[in-house]
Amino acid sequence: MNPSGTSPTCAFVLGGGGVLGATQIGMLRALLERDIRPDLVVGTSIGAVNGAAIAADPGEAALERLTELWSSMSVLPSLQDALPRPRLRVPGRRADSDSSESRSRRRVPRTHLSPAGPFLRLIRDNLPVANIEDMQVPFQCVAANLERSVAHWFSEGPAAPAIMASCAVPGLFPPIEIDGKHYWDGGLVHSIPVSRAIALGATRIYVMHVGRVEQQLRLPRWPWEVASVTFEIARRHRYVEEMANIPPGIEVHELPSGAEDAPMVSLLHRNPAYITGRIAAAYTSSSAYLASVDAG
Repeated sequence: MNPSGTSPTCAFVLGGGGVLGATQIGMLRALLERDIRPDLVVGTSIGAVNGAAIAADPGEAALERLTELWSSMSVLPSLQDALPRPRLRVPGRRADSDSSESRSRRRVPRTHLSPAGPFLRLIRDNLPVANIEDMQVPFQCVAANLERSVAHWFSEGPAAPAIMASCAVPGLFPPIEIDGKHYWDGGLVHSIPVSRAIALGATRIYVMHVGRVEQQLRLPRWPWEVASVTFEIARRHRYVEEMANIPPGIEVHELPSGAEDAPMVSLLHRNPAYITGRIAAAYTSSSAYLASVDAG
C-alpha cells in the first residue's frame, strides 16, 4: 500500500470501455511525462487492467510495457474470434451416430462466447505483483456481485482474478467466481468511479475515460441498436450525476480522448493501426489540456 501511510490526494480514475481502453495509455503517458503520479488508482473493467499496471509500477517502464502490449494486440478478445465456428459433418456419418458423451456436451447451456482462462493468464503474466496489497500505489477495482446485485470493491487479495472479475463482460465472459461468489463486469455498477476516489480521500482526480462520454447518444434506428444505447444510458448516468455534484475542495480533471467518435460496441476494433491511433490522439489532446491547466 502507500509507503508513506498518508491519505491519498491525487487519484487516477480509469473507466471501462473494452478495446477503447487503449485511449487511456495516451492519457497516462501525458500525465507521467509531466511527472504527475498517483497516490491512489481506481479502475473499472479495462480501466482496471491499465490501472493495475500503473499502480504496480507507476513509471515509464511499466507504461512502455503496457503500450507494447496494446500496440501488438488487443487486450480483449474480439467477438469474431469468440463466435462458435460451424461444425463440419463427416460425409456418410449419421447425426445419430454421435456418442452420448458428445450429445451431452452439446446440451450444456452456453452463456458466454469466450472462456476466461486466456485473458486471466494474460493479466497474470503481465502484472509484476501477485496481490493487490503488493502494488506500489493503493489500488482498487470494482465488479458487480451477481448474487447480491451490488458493487464489490477489491482492495486486497490475488490481483489477477479481481481484475478479471472487473472485466467479465456479460455474454462475452462467464461470471468469475471468487470465494464462492460470482462477479460480472464492473461497468454494470460503476463505469467511471469518481465518487469512489473521493470517498477514499482524493482531492485531485484525473479521470481517464475512453471517449464515449464526450459524445451525445443518438436515437437508435434499428432494434439491435436499442440494446447498446440503453446499456450506455445505464452505465453513463451515474458518472454524469457524480461529475455534476463534485464536493467543494475537490479538483477534477476530465482528460480528453482526442477521438472524433467512440463506437458503442468496441470489441470489434482490433486493428493495430486503430489502437495506436487512439493512443496517439489521447496523448496529444491530453498533453494540450494539461499544458493549458499549467498555463492557467
